[in-house]
Amino acid sequence: MPAPRPIASMETGALTSQPIGHYEFCERNAAECDIKSRSAPAPKLSARGWEMARDINKAVNARYIARTDKESYGREEVWAYPTTFADCEDFALEKRKELAAAGFALSDLLMTVVRKPDGEGHAVLTLRTSDGDFILDNLDNDIMPWYATSYTFLKRQASFNTGRWVTIENGRDVLVGALR
Repeated sequence: MPAPRPIASMETGALTSQPIGHYEFCERNAAECDIKSRSAPAPKLSARGWEMARDINKAVNARYIARTDKESYGREEVWAYPTTFADCEDFALEKRKELAAAGFALSDLLMTVVRKPDGEGHAVLTLRTSDGDFILDNLDNDIMPWYATSYTFLKRQASFNTGRWVTIENGRDVLVGALR
């Protein structure tokens, strides 16, 4: 009997609530939050595409000083493009912006909310590819398949509309197995 294989891509479900920080980000950046895309298969990344993604992930992680929203703004959950300081969603927003400027489609660059093993909420950027979904994280310079992280995946931006969010149906059960 072969070992269970990881599921390369997240299975998304129904529309769900937008995180409050993203809602407020959209109030300030309305043009970024109603971009509609046609449903399309995830792209095959070239060696150059992977190199750009790795370079941007590492550069953004190194460019900003990690600091909570409470420390920076005096309140929780402020999603904003970073200047000097950034927390998890700020890092992810910047990576998304730079990858889009480099030619990646916004429908393949999805803000994602996860839970860390300690129970704390966290935000990462999901990169959709024909080889599966990959995570760009401010806590790791390596781009990893989503199923290889220690996170529980809760929800992410919808690939068809930058202002909508969908549930992640297989966020905890990332291995497929069968018993006979």
